[in-house]
Amino acid sequence: QLQLVESGGGLVQPGGSLRLSCAASGFSLDYYAVAWFRQAPGKEREGVSCINNFGSSTEYADSVKGRFTISRDNAKNTVYLQMNSLKPEDTAVYYCAASERFLCTLIQNYNYWGQGTQVTVSS
Repeated sequence: QLQLVESGGGLVQPGGSLRLSCAASGFSLDYYAVAWFRQAPGKEREGVSCINNFGSSTEYADSVKGRFTISRDNAKNTVYLQMNSLKPEDTAVYYCAASERFLCTLIQNYNYWGQGTQVTVSS
C-alpha cells in the first residue's frame, strides 16, 4: 500500500523552529517530486515548498522564502521541511504530496497525499 506519513508537527512559540518529515512506505521516492502544502482554518490549501526527484531543484512560496528549507534523503525514503523563524500565520495543517515526475510544482496536482500534521505557532 502506497502511503505518505507526516510527522514533526506541534506547538512552538513565535520565532521557534520545527522540522517536518514525510516518510514514504510501499514505494520508493527516488523518482518522485514531493511538495509540502498547508491549510489554515477557514483558508484554502496552499503550496509551501517542493523538491524535484533528484533534489537538484526546489521552489518556495514567497511567504516562507528564507525561513523554510526543503530537503530529501532518498536513502531514508523521506523528505523534510525545516521551518525556522516561525510566525503565528504559519499555523496550519501541513501535508506532503508526491507524484512520479522530475519537476515539482506548488500546484496541487499530486497523486499521493499524506494525512497531515498540525503546526501551531503561538505564545
